Amino acid sequence: MTTTLLDLEGLVFLRREAHDRGYTDQQIARLVRSGEWWRVRRGAYVAGDVWGSLGDADRARLRSRAVLKAADPSTVLTHVSAALEWGAPVWGYSLDEVHTSRPETASGRREAGIVHHRGLLPPDHVTQVNGVRLTTPLRCALELSALGSVEQALVSVNALMHARLVEPGAFSALARELRHWPGTLGVNLVSRLADPRLESAGESRTAYFIWAHHLPRPVPQYEVHDGAGRVLARLDFAWPEHSVFLEFDGMSKYREHRRPGESVEDYLLREKRREELVCQMTGWTCLRLRWADLDRPHELASRIRRVLAQREG
Repeated sequence: MTTTLLDLEGLVFLRREAHDRGYTDQQIARLVRSGEWWRVRRGAYVAGDVWGSLGDADRARLRSRAVLKAADPSTVLTHVSAALEWGAPVWGYSLDEVHTSRPETASGRREAGIVHHRGLLPPDHVTQVNGVRLTTPLRCALELSALGSVEQALVSVNALMHARLVEPGAFSALARELRHWPGTLGVNLVSRLADPRLESAGESRTAYFIWAHHLPRPVPQYEVHDGAGRVLARLDFAWPEHSVFLEFDGMSKYREHRRPGESVEDYLLREKRREELVCQMTGWTCLRLRWADLDRPHELASRIRRVLAQREG
């Protein structure tokens, strides 16, 4: 699921802009030492209290703006930097570098904190959002698939598809068109495994884990109905033929599904009652996963296989 973005317009200013407002280099250095200003990158600054209030993703977005302010006007954000502007999760990717390209430049290079990617950008692969030029969601999805592992890419690509920013068929078509790109061996696999029904990074990682460990493929977002046909619950994953369902517990779920004023403890109690109700209505067994479980893959795979085998038939 994509995230709601903070408006960062106009927060970054360059050294030359500070000079134009009458600040000397000595004054700038003093303001940075005191914490009143924060140096985003060489020659670019933001108010210290603003920087301190931001999370890692928005700090990366500020670094992107600092790069663009000093770059050629044709420069666009790409890859991870573009994904952040589209609100997509970028699990596993580094946020330390700003990814850019220029439509007319075919060469690539790296410099301090910036990756200039090679490859010509067609005009219809570039757009503007949040006040910055960047690659379209479709192009961005392909870039991420070429940059990271299949698992990393699926977290971002699924989110872009779930938000209806990328159409699965269009992604598959572009993957075929650009299949000769360097580093795109995994793109077709991302295209095959991508699923717009998956709603979170945890669900995307779980689906990839199940595929990678050759477990039976479950049904995502499985609906359970009551006797009147009303939707009683929507389950993260279900194996109806095994009478087993799986729920992924992550902080994103706590943030998105808690009711106004509801504490985490109250939410967890409500979720437990929901699970009990589903089990009573269906007679199914519930498996619950946390992020830490994915760090013990062999143990987790054995656990799932054991539960599925116990309920088979």
